[in-house]
Amino acid sequence: MNKLEKSLTELGQKIAENNRWRQRQCFNLIPSENTPSLLVKLCEISDPCGRYAEHKTALKKEREVLSGTGALKGDQVYYYQGTNFIFEVEEKLKSEFGKYVSASEVEARPISGQMANEIVFKAVVRFFAAGEGDFPRLTDSRRLAAVMNNNLNYGGHLSAQPFGALFNFVEGSVINFPLDKKNAYKIDVDTMLELVDEKRPPLIIFGKSMFLHPEPVSQLRALIDSTNGYYPIVMYDAAHVMGIVGPYFQDPLQDGADIVTGSTHKTFFGPQRGIIASNLAPEHPMRKLWSEINGRTFPGSTSNHHLGTLLALLVATLEMNQFKDEYQKQVVSNAKAFAKACADHGLDVEGGAEDGYTTTHQVILRTTRFGDGKEMAKRLEDNHIITNYQALPDDETFYYPSGIRMGVSEMTRFGMKEKDFDTLARQIADIVINNNVVANEVADYRRQFQSMQYCLGVEETLRIVPAIVESLFPALEYFKSVAKSLNT
Repeated sequence: MNKLEKSLTELGQKIAENNRWRQRQCFNLIPSENTPSLLVKLCEISDPCGRYAEHKTALKKEREVLSGTGALKGDQVYYYQGTNFIFEVEEKLKSEFGKYVSASEVEARPISGQMANEIVFKAVVRFFAAGEGDFPRLTDSRRLAAVMNNNLNYGGHLSAQPFGALFNFVEGSVINFPLDKKNAYKIDVDTMLELVDEKRPPLIIFGKSMFLHPEPVSQLRALIDSTNGYYPIVMYDAAHVMGIVGPYFQDPLQDGADIVTGSTHKTFFGPQRGIIASNLAPEHPMRKLWSEINGRTFPGSTSNHHLGTLLALLVATLEMNQFKDEYQKQVVSNAKAFAKACADHGLDVEGGAEDGYTTTHQVILRTTRFGDGKEMAKRLEDNHIITNYQALPDDETFYYPSGIRMGVSEMTRFGMKEKDFDTLARQIADIVINNNVVANEVADYRRQFQSMQYCLGVEETLRIVPAIVESLFPALEYFKSVAKSLNT
């Protein structure tokens, strides 16, 4: 065995060990993670992986010149050959994702939720540079004069902060949503509306990473529609809740958001990518904003938009459109049951008992009585329960967090129901409150949940997989025979 083979063999063994641990022994409760189906994973490594398909909307003159050359597909100019399949995939993805999120327009090329947000910020600045209205939109240096968002310390997204993706796009005031005095995980709607009417921020960004309750989008939209001369952009970062947008939680576009962004691998069980959606159709008075979003996507922010995961996202979206009603309903129901069970077993649950603690996939614990959040997260990991420590609204710094953030979406996909989360809550309480070691019990319990739900079953999947695998590895039979001889 040469040096390279030895090194890769050792790495391969570690990969397999990690796969078995995370996929078979652990309860994965990090709310920003999920496990894609086997078909989605195979799409990620299929031929489009590593290919290019740069394209943009063709101008009238370009359409005349390129007609009949094969470079023009629909209204898009493609700069690489061999892209017919990718064109079909991307168009189908936009249609299916639009159906899912109730949007007429979808930009599917961002490769992360943060990139999606940054694209929108760029587009908003360019749009406002030529916009209308009698309120300050941009400063003299062509940056946003004001932004309203969720404070990072109170669960806001990093990408919506001036030191995050907003870094180059705002130099005016940053107005944080006021918090409900009874529940710091909800926005004080009346005070928010007063602030908006007074400050008139040109960009208002809903969405959080610590997301327990709906955002007051419809109330804001009602105020905007009744105010002359004030036309802000209302953006909803749905990264954490993209997989549950709709009737069981919240439908941001129907509520009045102009733009919805998000990542596609949290509650939405696809590959790690980003998405932008809207109803800014060609006849919409703000259509220019959507044109700017397209242009800031390419050539503004992307070149290779990771075609393997693009294909994988199409498969995941088809899965979601098939199973979304039962999946979404079960996720929300599981989270409510899990939160209540944690409280019943003596843990301190955030979000307000009177509000049912949560209306999303997330459950947040306060660990102050038992120890620092970092310590509790490590203790849970040692017992095969994967969470992340979290600063809570009254914490001064993330260095000393007093919370644990958990989500139920991944384990819901592996078949857990409400009663199953009661057992898991008891195990968590035993670890956190009593500092008991229950790693073997947890691993044994996890073995009950090995079959993935809300996708094709094993038999249906196995009818599709062989053709994909054979096309990827034409010498597969040869490898199998060699492996068999080596093992014997």
